[in-house]
Amino acid sequence: MAMQNWLLLGVFGLGAISLVGFFKTKKSGFGKYTTSALLLILVLTISSALYIGGGLQADVMANVFFALVGFAGGLFTGKDASA
Repeated sequence: MAMQNWLLLGVFGLGAISLVGFFKTKKSGFGKYTTSALLLILVLTISSALYIGGGLQADVMANVFFALVGFAGGLFTGKDASA
């Protein structure tokens, strides 16, 4: 098998393990943090697979990572409702 195929298989495996772990450890219902965590896992897994498969360029992948970090940072450091 080519190196690219092994990388794709590895990304898919890590994504699948992350999703299984996500659904095993979450409580019932979808709140603000649960939906956001699911979205982050899916976007990272799909964009990584596309990058390895040649569907995304390096600068686009860097922008995806910056967007994910910004989204996650804003999620946990959001403004208080009382302010």
